[in-house]
Amino acid sequence: MKPIVPDTQCIAACGLYCGACRKFLIGKCPGCKRNEKATWCKIRSCCQENKFNTCAECPHDVKECKVFSNWIGKVFAFLFNSDRAACIRYIKEHGEQAFAEEMTQRKCQTIKNNSPLRIQHIG
Repeated sequence: MKPIVPDTQCIAACGLYCGACRKFLIGKCPGCKRNEKATWCKIRSCCQENKFNTCAECPHDVKECKVFSNWIGKVFAFLFNSDRAACIRYIKEHGEQAFAEEMTQRKCQTIKNNSPLRIQHIG
């Protein structure tokens, strides 16, 4: 298994950190950004069309974006206790490198709902 390291290329368009994903670490997935089979992801497609690395570069609020706040994202957020909008806000406030370093330190793919990280850094 690969070690978890801070790499901005491992940040998915939606703000998840693929660099801490088990499938990525064991070599079964190239990560969302490099996964050419992920054409089903409307968030990834939107970022590619607009030449954004992540939704953090978009001037719109992700909580009001119909592409970002779709039902699949809501199910994912519920199942994994994930706050992808908090990830995007963190990236907007601190940058991609700081986000990759934070997720590497915490060994996690996302900021969890009600996380001290979310409250402390994002408020």
